Amino acid sequence: MPSAATITGVAAEAARRRTFAVISHPDAGKSTITEALALRAQVIGEAGRKGVVSDWMAMEQQRGISITSAVLQFAYRDLVVNLLDTPGHADFSEDTYRVLTAVDCAVMLLDAAKGLEPQTLKLFEVCRARRIPVITFINKWDRPGREPLALLDEIEQRIKLRPTPVTWPVGIAGHFHGVVDRRTGQMTAFRRTPGGATAAIEEQLSPQQAARQYGPDWHRAIEELDLLSLTGADHDQAAFAAATSTPVLFGAAVANFGVRHLLDPAEPLIDEVTDMAETPLADVFVEMADTLIDDFDVIEFLHVLTERCVELLGVSAAGLLLTDQRDTLQVVAASSERTRLLELFQLQTDQGPCLDCFNSGQPVSVADLTLTTGRWPRFTAAAAEVGFAAVHALPMRLRSEVIGALNLFHVQPGAIDGDKLRIGQALADVATIGLLQHRAIHQRDVLTEQLQAALNSRVLIEQAKGVLAERLQVDVGQAFAILRDGARSRNRRLSDLSQAIVDGSEQLAPVPVTNRPG
Repeated sequence: MPSAATITGVAAEAARRRTFAVISHPDAGKSTITEALALRAQVIGEAGRKGVVSDWMAMEQQRGISITSAVLQFAYRDLVVNLLDTPGHADFSEDTYRVLTAVDCAVMLLDAAKGLEPQTLKLFEVCRARRIPVITFINKWDRPGREPLALLDEIEQRIKLRPTPVTWPVGIAGHFHGVVDRRTGQMTAFRRTPGGATAAIEEQLSPQQAARQYGPDWHRAIEELDLLSLTGADHDQAAFAAATSTPVLFGAAVANFGVRHLLDPAEPLIDEVTDMAETPLADVFVEMADTLIDDFDVIEFLHVLTERCVELLGVSAAGLLLTDQRDTLQVVAASSERTRLLELFQLQTDQGPCLDCFNSGQPVSVADLTLTTGRWPRFTAAAAEVGFAAVHALPMRLRSEVIGALNLFHVQPGAIDGDKLRIGQALADVATIGLLQHRAIHQRDVLTEQLQAALNSRVLIEQAKGVLAERLQVDVGQAFAILRDGARSRNRRLSDLSQAIVDGSEQLAPVPVTNRPG
């Protein structure tokens, strides 16, 4: 058995490691920026396509593209950085999907002249589904391109991430003098080295020096920064960690302009994301414990469980099956309407990985449903129809007693990280213990009574959803969100408010609803 000192040493080394991937459309400069980062970290002495450290295959070097994912590890300050160079071409994107399961953060590389391109959008959706924080680097600013404010607007409008620039270019695209660091107000002026083969020469300028040297270009940059400040486009670490905003930097990787500015903010940004990642997990277990201690509402408790699984585990959706008093499986909670319908279909056809998990009491993981069409043909077809490509079912059991299954769905094929699966199983175990504890407290049959009451409540809730959907002219998913908001604001049980909606004694007004993932 390892000694305490060995375990402590391993933990310390693991804490130093940070992993991030570069994602983009082909030819946006992924391998070039990988080299430039390695050059900045003094891993290599010179850069150049003939010696790209991440493109090692002969075909990659001949065609000038990345075909496989490659990892470059280097020390930077007190950290050990794992930088993943991923294929951008659609023909090799499967490798990228797999790589993105293991990163702390992604760097989204945009061509200054083209902005968001199709493959970038596809890879970003993988990051969104997994709630991976994204740093945006707008590349090729040394060539003609679009206006910087227009690029920020495209990011916000098309992918709904709030851009918060960390650096800002001095000079239009194609006339790149340097960048303003918004944190210090100082300008870094760049001077190209021959061929860009070594790190760019940088000169630090005060605002007064920059104004004298670059005149109109400096003043224009400051005016644009003032506009950004007025609109509140300032970095918010919590929003970044929650993957709702993206820090933005400008540069030119081939000339090694602005690359250091990517490494320097990336260190504290990824550090804080890693630290913050532990907080939601603790918060979820506290929240679930509070739910068990307070007046126990089974339906709300189980819906919270499915929602937190989506948030914590990076899956697209989650559903819950539980047995009723006749030991028949029923759908009792789901993070989205399509998930609920798929779970119902699974029960109706009596086939699927979630049923196999319940019957065996063992986890069932399917990283790619298209490879299992012979095992569950009808379920696989239905899952594909609603957009799910992978499923991971976890048993809800205590010792030999299995009472249901927690089911995790993903829109992209691929296995879930082992640590995340362990967290998912822990959440399922907590829920199982919570449900079984009530039976122990009341000595007998409390669990089956609660589950039967939950199923009866579910009937009422489904009726209330239908009434609200018809009355308010919204879909059933929005109707359920309105119903839950109404129950919370009135401090009422979902089942009680649902009864009042069905019998007409209470009404709810439409409110703005935020669609949940999945």
